[in-house]
Amino acid sequence: MKNLKLNTKKVVVALFNTALSLAFFFSLRRSLLRATGCRIGTRTTVHRRVIFFSFGKFSIGKNCTVNYNCYMDNRAGISIGDNVNISHNTKIYTLGHDIDDPMSNTVGKPVVIGDNAWIFPNVMIMPGVTIGKGAVIYPGSVVTRNVEEYSIAGGNPAKHIRFRNQNILYRADFPIWFAL
Repeated sequence: MKNLKLNTKKVVVALFNTALSLAFFFSLRRSLLRATGCRIGTRTTVHRRVIFFSFGKFSIGKNCTVNYNCYMDNRAGISIGDNVNISHNTKIYTLGHDIDDPMSNTVGKPVVIGDNAWIFPNVMIMPGVTIGKGAVIYPGSVVTRNVEEYSIAGGNPAKHIRFRNQNILYRADFPIWFAL
């Protein structure tokens, strides 16, 4: 019975992700996400082929972009501030298996991304990570530890490179259809 319930939930989530990707207008995508319990800020754009692992447990502020082909493992919770850019092919994980547990039980921790952060393409963010306000994560990085405010981090695993200018004036919303 447990497997049937889990499989049914996975099918429903897969159908939702298909509907989300087929929704042509950003306003419709925002409405679909809100209907599942997600908190979506004004002028935030979620592009096509963004995959959510569950319903709810996802909060994103205003003027943000989640670009094409991102994975949002929101099973343990993802909280994203205002004016955040998450570039294409980014994967945010909040749940995994405990490799030291003989039963390989799942363990999870939420991911938090602060205001004005910029996540470049092909980044992996692992469970429990907090990315500070204004931080930048370079392309292809694997973030396994917290990143300080206004820090630029990169690599595998991601390490601090330098601090960035704190005078951020741009808006990260990117309402361009079919953008990559």
